[in-house]
Amino acid sequence: MALTLPGVTRVPAGRTPDGNPIDLIALTSGSGIEARILTYGGIIVSLRTPDRDGQMGDILLGFDEPARYIGVPAYLGALVGRYANRIAGAAFTLDGRQYRLAANNGRNHLHGGPRGWSHAVWRAATFEDARGAGVALSHDSPDGDEGYPGRVRATVTYTLTPAGAFVIDYEATADAPTVINLTQHAYFNLSAGQVDHVLDHELTIHADRFTPTREDLIPTGEIAPVAGTALDFRTPQAIGARIGSEERAIAVARGYDHNFVLNAYGTGLSPAAVVVDPASGRRLVLSTTQPGVQLYTANFFDGSIVGKGGATYRRHAGLCLETQHFPDSPNQPQFPSTVLRPGEVYRESATFEFSVSDR
Repeated sequence: MALTLPGVTRVPAGRTPDGNPIDLIALTSGSGIEARILTYGGIIVSLRTPDRDGQMGDILLGFDEPARYIGVPAYLGALVGRYANRIAGAAFTLDGRQYRLAANNGRNHLHGGPRGWSHAVWRAATFEDARGAGVALSHDSPDGDEGYPGRVRATVTYTLTPAGAFVIDYEATADAPTVINLTQHAYFNLSAGQVDHVLDHELTIHADRFTPTREDLIPTGEIAPVAGTALDFRTPQAIGARIGSEERAIAVARGYDHNFVLNAYGTGLSPAAVVVDPASGRRLVLSTTQPGVQLYTANFFDGSIVGKGGATYRRHAGLCLETQHFPDSPNQPQFPSTVLRPGEVYRESATFEFSVSDR
Protein backbone atom coordinates (compact mmCIF):
# COMPACT_ATOMS: atom_id res chain seq x y z
CA MET A 1 0.00 0.00 0.00
CA ALA A 2 3.03 2.30 -0.34
CA LEU A 3 2.42 5.61 -2.07
CA THR A 4 4.72 6.82 -4.81
CA LEU A 5 2.82 9.73 -6.36
CA PRO A 6 1.80 13.07 -4.78
CA GLY A 7 -1.86 13.98 -4.43
CA VAL A 8 -4.91 11.91 -3.50
CA THR A 9 -5.80 8.26 -4.00
CA ARG A 10 -8.92 6.41 -2.89
CA VAL A 11 -9.46 2.66 -2.71
CA PRO A 12 -12.09 0.32 -1.22
CA ALA A 13 -11.12 -0.92 2.26
CA GLY A 14 -13.92 -3.33 3.17
CA ARG A 15 -17.33 -3.06 4.78
CA THR A 16 -18.81 -2.57 8.23
CA PRO A 17 -20.68 -5.50 9.83
CA ASP A 18 -23.95 -4.03 8.55
CA GLY A 19 -22.64 -3.85 4.99
CA ASN A 20 -21.66 -0.19 4.56
CA PRO A 21 -18.62 0.23 2.31
CA ILE A 22 -15.46 1.78 3.74
CA ASP A 23 -12.81 3.58 1.69
CA LEU A 24 -9.16 4.30 2.41
CA ILE A 25 -7.99 7.72 1.26
CA ALA A 26 -4.27 8.48 0.92
CA LEU A 27 -2.87 12.02 0.85
CA THR A 28 0.68 12.99 -0.04
CA SER A 29 2.45 16.35 0.06
CA GLY A 30 5.33 17.77 -1.91
CA SER A 31 7.46 17.46 1.23
CA GLY A 32 7.02 13.68 1.21
CA ILE A 33 4.71 13.45 4.23
CA GLU A 34 1.90 10.90 3.78
CA ALA A 35 -1.46 10.51 5.53
CA ARG A 36 -4.08 7.77 5.22
CA ILE A 37 -7.66 8.14 6.34
CA LEU A 38 -10.61 5.76 6.62
CA THR A 39 -14.13 6.91 5.92
CA TYR A 40 -15.11 4.73 8.88
CA GLY A 41 -14.83 6.93 11.97
CA GLY A 42 -12.82 9.52 10.07
CA ILE A 43 -9.87 7.52 11.38
CA ILE A 44 -6.36 8.71 10.58
CA VAL A 45 -4.73 5.35 9.93
CA SER A 46 -1.19 6.61 9.48
CA LEU A 47 1.04 9.67 9.23
CA ARG A 48 4.47 9.09 7.74
CA THR A 49 7.07 11.78 8.41
CA PRO A 50 10.89 11.87 8.11
CA ASP A 51 13.35 11.67 10.98
CA ARG A 52 16.54 13.77 11.12
CA ASP A 53 18.24 11.33 8.71
CA GLY A 54 15.39 11.58 6.22
CA GLN A 55 14.04 8.10 7.02
CA MET A 56 10.24 7.94 6.76
CA GLY A 57 8.27 6.39 9.60
CA ASP A 58 4.64 6.07 10.71
CA ILE A 59 4.16 8.14 13.87
CA LEU A 60 0.63 6.93 14.78
CA LEU A 61 -0.48 3.90 16.73
CA GLY A 62 -3.01 1.77 14.90
CA PHE A 63 -3.51 -1.37 12.84
CA ASP A 64 -2.19 -2.74 9.56
CA GLU A 65 -5.63 -3.87 8.37
CA PRO A 66 -8.61 -1.49 8.08
CA ALA A 67 -11.00 -4.16 9.39
CA ARG A 68 -9.21 -4.05 12.76
CA TYR A 69 -10.56 -0.55 13.35
CA ILE A 70 -14.21 -1.67 13.43
CA GLY A 71 -15.38 -0.78 16.91
CA VAL A 72 -12.38 1.61 17.21
CA PRO A 73 -10.52 0.18 20.22
CA ALA A 74 -9.38 3.04 22.47
CA TYR A 75 -10.56 5.50 19.77
CA LEU A 76 -7.30 4.94 17.88
CA GLY A 77 -7.08 7.75 15.31
CA ALA A 78 -10.83 8.44 15.35
CA LEU A 79 -12.94 11.55 14.94
CA VAL A 80 -14.84 12.01 18.19
CA GLY A 81 -18.31 13.55 18.51
CA ARG A 82 -21.00 14.67 19.04
CA TYR A 83 -19.27 15.57 22.31
CA ALA A 84 -15.62 14.73 22.96
CA ASN A 85 -14.51 13.85 26.48
CA ARG A 86 -16.86 13.37 29.46
CA ILE A 87 -20.29 14.63 30.48
CA ALA A 88 -21.11 14.04 34.15
CA GLY A 89 -23.98 11.72 34.98
CA ALA A 90 -24.63 11.20 31.25
CA ALA A 91 -27.03 14.16 31.33
CA PHE A 92 -27.21 17.91 30.84
CA THR A 93 -29.86 20.62 30.91
CA LEU A 94 -30.32 23.04 28.02
CA ASP A 95 -32.93 25.79 27.93
CA GLY A 96 -34.65 24.27 30.96
CA ARG A 97 -34.93 20.75 29.57
CA GLN A 98 -32.85 17.80 30.71
CA TYR A 99 -31.37 15.42 28.15
CA ARG A 100 -30.28 11.91 29.10
CA LEU A 101 -27.31 10.46 27.23
CA ALA A 102 -25.83 6.99 26.96
CA ALA A 103 -23.65 6.14 29.99
CA ASN A 104 -20.55 4.40 28.63
CA ASN A 105 -17.90 5.45 31.16
CA GLY A 106 -19.26 4.32 34.49
CA ARG A 107 -22.21 6.59 35.14
CA ASN A 108 -20.80 9.24 32.80
CA HIS A 109 -20.94 9.82 29.05
CA LEU A 110 -17.68 9.63 27.06
CA HIS A 111 -16.77 10.66 23.50
CA GLY A 112 -20.31 10.78 22.14
CA GLY A 113 -21.48 7.46 23.52
CA PRO A 114 -21.10 3.80 22.49
CA ARG A 115 -22.32 4.59 18.97
CA GLY A 116 -20.77 8.03 18.63
CA TRP A 117 -19.39 9.55 15.46
CA SER A 118 -16.22 7.49 15.74
CA HIS A 119 -18.37 4.53 14.61
CA ALA A 120 -20.04 6.28 11.65
CA VAL A 121 -19.15 5.88 7.99
CA TRP A 122 -18.55 9.43 6.75
CA ARG A 123 -19.23 10.64 3.21
CA ALA A 124 -16.00 11.72 1.56
CA ALA A 125 -15.15 14.29 -1.11
CA THR A 126 -11.48 14.48 -2.03
CA PHE A 127 -9.74 17.53 -3.46
CA GLU A 128 -6.41 18.82 -4.73
CA ASP A 129 -6.05 22.59 -4.88
CA ALA A 130 -3.92 25.46 -3.62
CA ARG A 131 -4.52 24.35 -0.03
CA GLY A 132 -2.98 20.93 -0.73
CA ALA A 133 -4.38 17.41 -0.93
CA GLY A 134 -7.38 16.70 1.24
CA VAL A 135 -10.69 15.10 2.00
CA ALA A 136 -13.89 16.65 3.33
CA LEU A 137 -15.78 14.13 5.49
CA SER A 138 -19.49 14.75 6.11
CA HIS A 139 -21.94 13.19 8.57
CA ASP A 140 -25.60 13.79 9.45
CA SER A 141 -26.50 13.08 13.07
CA PRO A 142 -30.26 12.77 13.61
CA ASP A 143 -32.25 14.36 16.42
CA GLY A 144 -31.99 12.09 19.45
CA ASP A 145 -28.71 10.49 18.36
CA GLU A 146 -27.26 9.00 21.60
CA GLY A 147 -29.73 11.25 23.44
CA TYR A 148 -28.59 14.59 21.99
CA PRO A 149 -31.19 17.08 20.77
CA GLY A 150 -31.35 18.45 17.24
CA ARG A 151 -30.20 17.23 13.87
CA VAL A 152 -26.55 18.13 13.29
CA ARG A 153 -24.79 18.30 9.95
CA ALA A 154 -21.03 18.17 10.32
CA THR A 155 -18.07 18.41 7.94
CA VAL A 156 -14.51 17.69 9.00
CA THR A 157 -11.81 18.49 6.45
CA TYR A 158 -8.35 16.96 6.56
CA THR A 159 -5.75 18.80 4.46
CA LEU A 160 -2.12 17.90 3.91
CA THR A 161 -0.49 21.16 2.83
CA PRO A 162 2.36 21.48 0.30
CA ALA A 163 4.69 22.24 3.24
CA GLY A 164 3.60 19.04 4.99
CA ALA A 165 1.35 20.41 7.73
CA PHE A 166 -1.74 18.37 8.56
CA VAL A 167 -4.76 20.65 9.06
CA ILE A 168 -8.13 19.68 10.56
CA ASP A 169 -11.10 22.03 10.06
CA TYR A 170 -14.35 21.27 11.90
CA GLU A 171 -17.72 22.74 10.92
CA ALA A 172 -21.27 21.96 12.03
CA THR A 173 -24.81 23.34 12.07
CA ALA A 174 -27.92 22.26 13.97
CA ASP A 175 -31.68 22.64 13.49
CA ALA A 176 -32.34 22.88 17.25
CA PRO A 177 -30.27 23.95 20.26
CA THR A 178 -27.67 21.31 21.13
CA VAL A 179 -24.11 20.94 22.40
CA ILE A 180 -21.09 20.00 20.34
CA ASN A 181 -17.39 19.41 20.95
CA LEU A 182 -15.32 17.70 18.26
CA THR A 183 -11.76 16.43 18.39
CA GLN A 184 -9.30 13.98 16.84
CA HIS A 185 -8.06 11.07 18.94
CA ALA A 186 -4.79 10.15 17.21
CA TYR A 187 -2.12 8.49 19.35
CA PHE A 188 1.36 9.77 18.49
CA ASN A 189 4.68 8.04 19.00
CA LEU A 190 7.29 10.09 17.17
CA SER A 191 9.81 7.26 17.31
CA ALA A 192 7.75 5.55 14.57
CA GLY A 193 7.81 2.22 16.37
CA GLN A 194 11.47 2.25 17.35
CA VAL A 195 10.57 2.69 21.03
CA ASP A 196 7.42 1.22 22.59
CA HIS A 197 6.64 4.21 24.83
CA VAL A 198 6.65 8.01 24.74
CA LEU A 199 8.23 8.62 28.15
CA ASP A 200 11.35 10.14 26.55
CA HIS A 201 9.35 12.53 24.35
CA GLU A 202 9.79 16.15 25.41
CA LEU A 203 6.55 18.10 25.67
CA THR A 204 5.68 21.77 25.90
CA ILE A 205 2.08 22.91 26.49
CA HIS A 206 1.26 26.61 26.26
CA ALA A 207 -1.00 26.59 29.29
CA ASP A 208 -0.63 28.20 32.70
CA ARG A 209 -3.75 26.44 34.04
CA PHE A 210 -5.68 23.17 33.93
CA THR A 211 -9.06 21.83 35.04
CA PRO A 212 -8.70 19.53 38.09
CA THR A 213 -10.99 16.50 38.23
CA ARG A 214 -12.80 14.20 40.59
CA GLU A 215 -11.88 10.53 40.87
CA ASP A 216 -14.02 9.76 37.79
CA LEU A 217 -12.13 12.42 35.75
CA ILE A 218 -15.07 14.84 35.69
CA PRO A 219 -13.88 18.45 36.25
CA THR A 220 -14.52 19.90 39.69
CA GLY A 221 -15.22 23.28 38.07
CA GLU A 222 -12.00 24.78 39.36
CA ILE A 223 -9.37 26.23 37.04
CA ALA A 224 -6.02 25.80 38.77
CA PRO A 225 -2.43 26.84 38.05
CA VAL A 226 0.02 24.24 36.75
CA ALA A 227 2.90 25.95 38.53
CA GLY A 228 4.50 23.70 41.13
CA THR A 229 2.72 20.57 39.86
CA ALA A 230 3.61 17.61 37.64
CA LEU A 231 1.35 19.22 35.01
CA ASP A 232 3.70 22.13 34.41
CA PHE A 233 4.81 21.78 30.78
CA ARG A 234 5.33 25.48 30.17
CA THR A 235 8.95 24.62 29.40
CA PRO A 236 9.99 21.37 27.67
CA GLN A 237 9.78 18.37 29.97
CA ALA A 238 10.23 14.66 29.34
CA ILE A 239 6.82 13.04 29.66
CA GLY A 240 8.24 10.31 31.86
CA ALA A 241 9.99 12.67 34.26
CA ARG A 242 6.96 13.16 36.53
CA ILE A 243 4.38 10.69 35.21
CA GLY A 244 4.90 8.54 38.31
CA SER A 245 4.27 11.46 40.67
CA GLU A 246 2.24 10.78 43.79
CA GLU A 247 0.33 14.02 43.26
CA ARG A 248 -3.38 13.40 43.39
CA ALA A 249 -4.00 14.67 39.84
CA ILE A 250 -1.54 12.15 38.40
CA ALA A 251 -2.50 9.26 40.67
CA VAL A 252 -6.20 9.56 39.81
CA ALA A 253 -5.51 9.30 36.07
CA ARG A 254 -2.62 6.80 36.35
CA GLY A 255 -0.59 9.27 34.32
CA TYR A 256 -1.66 12.23 32.21
CA ASP A 257 -5.32 12.53 31.27
CA HIS A 258 -5.87 16.23 31.80
CA ASN A 259 -7.43 19.21 30.10
CA PHE A 260 -5.09 22.18 29.81
CA VAL A 261 -6.47 25.72 29.51
CA LEU A 262 -4.60 27.29 26.62
CA ASN A 263 -3.16 30.74 27.19
CA ALA A 264 -3.88 32.26 23.78
CA TYR A 265 -7.51 31.12 23.32
CA GLY A 266 -9.59 33.75 21.58
CA THR A 267 -6.81 34.97 19.29
CA GLY A 268 -7.56 32.65 16.37
CA LEU A 269 -5.24 29.80 15.48
CA SER A 270 -2.72 29.95 18.30
CA PRO A 271 0.06 27.84 19.90
CA ALA A 272 -1.03 24.81 21.90
CA ALA A 273 1.83 22.31 22.24
CA VAL A 274 5.20 21.11 20.97
CA VAL A 275 6.44 17.50 21.09
CA VAL A 276 10.01 16.44 20.30
CA ASP A 277 11.45 12.93 20.18
CA PRO A 278 15.16 13.48 20.92
CA ALA A 279 16.18 10.11 19.49
CA SER A 280 14.63 10.47 16.02
CA GLY A 281 14.62 14.27 15.91
CA ARG A 282 10.96 14.37 14.90
CA ARG A 283 9.14 17.49 16.09
CA LEU A 284 5.39 18.19 16.16
CA VAL A 285 3.98 21.70 16.66
CA LEU A 286 0.27 21.95 17.41
CA SER A 287 -1.88 25.06 17.00
CA THR A 288 -5.63 25.36 17.53
CA THR A 289 -8.58 27.72 17.80
CA GLN A 290 -10.00 25.72 20.73
CA PRO A 291 -9.73 26.71 24.41
CA GLY A 292 -8.23 23.46 25.64
CA VAL A 293 -6.12 20.45 24.83
CA GLN A 294 -6.41 17.06 26.53
CA LEU A 295 -3.12 15.29 27.11
CA TYR A 296 -3.66 11.53 27.37
CA THR A 297 -0.76 9.10 27.70
CA ALA A 298 -2.46 5.74 27.06
CA ASN A 299 -2.60 5.06 30.78
CA PHE A 300 -4.93 2.09 30.49
CA PHE A 301 -3.24 0.22 27.66
CA ASP A 302 -2.49 -3.21 29.08
CA GLY A 303 -1.05 -5.18 26.18
CA SER A 304 -4.42 -6.40 24.94
CA ILE A 305 -4.17 -4.30 21.76
CA VAL A 306 -1.81 -5.75 19.15
CA GLY A 307 -1.10 -3.06 16.60
CA LYS A 308 1.01 -2.32 13.55
CA GLY A 309 3.66 -4.88 12.74
CA GLY A 310 2.53 -7.06 15.64
CA ALA A 311 3.52 -4.46 18.23
CA THR A 312 1.88 -4.88 21.62
CA TYR A 313 0.59 -1.57 22.91
CA ARG A 314 1.26 -1.23 26.61
CA ARG A 315 0.90 1.62 29.07
CA HIS A 316 2.24 4.94 27.72
CA ALA A 317 2.73 3.52 24.20
CA GLY A 318 1.52 6.81 22.70
CA LEU A 319 0.16 10.23 23.53
CA CYS A 320 -2.94 12.10 22.43
CA LEU A 321 -3.22 15.88 22.15
CA GLU A 322 -6.98 16.35 21.75
CA THR A 323 -7.85 19.97 20.96
CA GLN A 324 -11.25 20.61 22.51
CA HIS A 325 -13.63 22.60 24.66
CA PHE A 326 -13.50 21.56 28.29
CA PRO A 327 -14.94 18.29 29.58
CA ASP A 328 -18.46 18.55 31.08
CA SER A 329 -18.93 22.09 29.78
CA PRO A 330 -22.72 21.57 29.37
CA ASN A 331 -22.89 21.22 33.17
CA GLN A 332 -20.25 23.85 33.98
CA PRO A 333 -21.58 27.32 33.00
CA GLN A 334 -18.29 28.98 33.97
CA PHE A 335 -16.49 27.08 31.17
CA PRO A 336 -16.53 28.31 27.54
CA SER A 337 -19.91 27.41 26.06
CA THR A 338 -20.39 24.41 23.78
CA VAL A 339 -24.00 25.29 22.88
CA LEU A 340 -24.81 25.40 19.16
CA ARG A 341 -28.08 27.04 18.11
CA PRO A 342 -29.92 27.17 14.78
CA GLY A 343 -28.43 29.82 12.51
CA GLU A 344 -24.99 29.50 14.11
CA VAL A 345 -22.01 27.69 12.65
CA TYR A 346 -19.58 25.74 14.80
CA ARG A 347 -16.06 26.24 13.42
CA GLU A 348 -12.79 25.08 14.96
CA SER A 349 -9.36 24.18 13.58
CA ALA A 350 -6.18 22.38 14.52
CA THR A 351 -2.86 22.34 12.67
CA PHE A 352 -0.10 19.77 13.16
CA GLU A 353 3.24 20.92 11.73
CA PHE A 354 6.11 18.44 11.35
CA SER A 355 9.82 19.15 11.26
CA VAL A 356 13.06 17.77 12.67
CA SER A 357 15.25 18.93 15.51
CA ASP A 358 19.03 19.07 15.05
CA ARG A 359 19.87 18.06 18.59
